[in-house]
Order: sequence, then C-alpha cells, then structure tokens
Amino acid sequence: MGKDASVGIIANPASGKDIRRLVAYGTVFDNQEKVNIVRRILLALDALGVGRVLAMPDYYGIVRRAAEGVRSDRPLRLDVGMLDMPLTGTQIDSQRAAELLCTAGCGCIVTLGGDGTNRMVAKGCRDVPLMPVSTGTNNVFPLLIEGTTAGLAAGVTALGCGEECTVRRSKKLTIFKNGEAADIALIDAVVLQSRFIGSRAMWEVENMRCCAVTRGEPHNIGVASVVGNLSPITPEDPNGGFLQFDPQRADVFAPIAPGLFLPAGVSLFKPLRPGEEIQVAPVPSIIALDGEREVDLHAGDSASIRLDRDGPRVVDVPAALRRAAESGFFRDGERVRRLAPL
Repeated sequence: MGKDASVGIIANPASGKDIRRLVAYGTVFDNQEKVNIVRRILLALDALGVGRVLAMPDYYGIVRRAAEGVRSDRPLRLDVGMLDMPLTGTQIDSQRAAELLCTAGCGCIVTLGGDGTNRMVAKGCRDVPLMPVSTGTNNVFPLLIEGTTAGLAAGVTALGCGEECTVRRSKKLTIFKNGEAADIALIDAVVLQSRFIGSRAMWEVENMRCCAVTRGEPHNIGVASVVGNLSPITPEDPNGGFLQFDPQRADVFAPIAPGLFLPAGVSLFKPLRPGEEIQVAPVPSIIALDGEREVDLHAGDSASIRLDRDGPRVVDVPAALRRAAESGFFRDGERVRRLAPL
C-alpha cells in the first residue's frame, strides 16, 4: 500500500531559542515539545501506511525520542531511520539533510523550525514538497499547525494523492553579490546599514535602509508585517514588494518581533515583479535574510536582489486532505484495517 513511500523529517533543535527571547518577548520552543509534535507526525504517517521515515540527526535526538515514546500496545509499523551525516551544529546541517533526503527518494519533507530553518532546507530540497511546521521565532513561511494534521498532509502527499493540485510553488528572493548568486530568502531580504553580523537575529529598525519581500500580511510578525500593514501581498500574488526606509519618519507600526512593536518610516513602497532586480544600497552593509544577518558587503562590493517564482514547493494542507477525502483515500479497506490492534 505505501511500503515504498518515504517521508523526511528535519527538526531543528536550535529553532525558537535565539536572542529575541531577551530583546523581545519570544517564547522558548523547547525540544521536548518538538518531540511531542514529531511523535504525532509519526503516528499519522504510520496510520496512513507510509513505509519509511528518514530524519536529520541532532544533539537532542528529537525524532529518536519521538519514536521511542510511542506506547507499546500500538507500536509503530513504519521504519524510522537517521541520515548518515556528520553534524556541524550549524544551519548547514538542515541544508545537507535536505539534499540527502532528496537523494533518498523522499516524497515529502516535514520541517520543524522557523523562516531561517526553512530557508536552509529550501536550498537543498530541490522539487520535493515541504510540509513546514512552525517552531521558530519568525514564522511567516511555516504553518502553526497541529502535528497530527501535518503528518496526514505529508503522508497523503508522499503517497501520491493528487500532488499536482495540492502542492503550491512559492516565491523566493535570490541575492547576488559581485555578479554571483550568493544566497536566497523565502520571505524578506533587508539591507542594514551595519558592518557587523553579530548575533545574526534582527530586531531593530533604525539600521534598515531597504527591503525586498515575497509576501507580507497583517497577521505576520517581522518585517513582513510592515508590508502587511501598508499594502498586503499574499503568497498567491505573483508580485513581491520593495520598500525604502527612512529613519527620520514614522509611517506605520508593526510587530517586528514577538511582542515588540516599533514604528517604521517608509519613504517608498512599490511592487516587485518576477525577474525584477533591485540594486542594493548603501554599501558597506549587511543583508538580513528571513530575519537573520547573513550576507556582508564591504566597500567595493556590488549586490542585487531578484524576485523569482521557482521557490520551494509547499503542501497546501486543506487542499491535500480535501482531495484525499474526496478520492476515498480514508475509506480504503486496507488502510482502515491497518488501524486495528496488532
């Protein structure tokens, strides 16, 4: 039924723990809660008949603990394995794990993290659909969703239930440095008049000079909320947006970080069309990608930001589960009998 179907899991043990717990009011998303979420994901995948789960190893053992904690009277029937990969303890682990999960033939990758985690996964996942579960600080890209539901959506996707109409292509921003593609962002790329990367996490507005975004809605947190409170851009909108900030103005207030509301001065806002490229100024500067300082520009460097339509493919959860229900997926006799006690 689904013995050959595989789902990958990348659970970032560092997500939900950065400095914005000190400078704002972010809640610590502890690893035990991630274990609980992954356990419910595993149980959903198992109930559907997915045959194998491959996971990124981590220092806490999130997926291993989740599997071991399943009650003995209803043990998991699927095979749970860990990727054979060295760990660096940095964000590179998420990208490398995504690459290996693609090579292993996974039909869907579940991520636990925030925008930063998913940015790294997007650099390695190629065309494998993502099921992003929110456990970070800035969570515009991932969904605040119950693990059971996320597991069901990932499972029906991996099992091939109507993927052509239940997986959506997202937008991305490509950052060029001195003519070469240097990095990507899924939500926003903010140019900061600063020379130091420091803690990486971004929360102040006084150093912001300009910003490109793929989307922004009033319910978002982070720089995307500035766009959302000015002129909302949805994930489905083909365009993005470009803003120029003016620290001498105060045009709109927005939640820049959890519980942290700051006024932002905006001197220019315009649509950013697919393929359109914006030159970065000033230089020297730092470009923060999805809330984290990443690209440093020194005197003499040049940089630009382009909106592209070939971002990662993301599972549309309501569409995926509705399609599965309409096709009789949950009424399949073998699948129903699988739920009987061993």
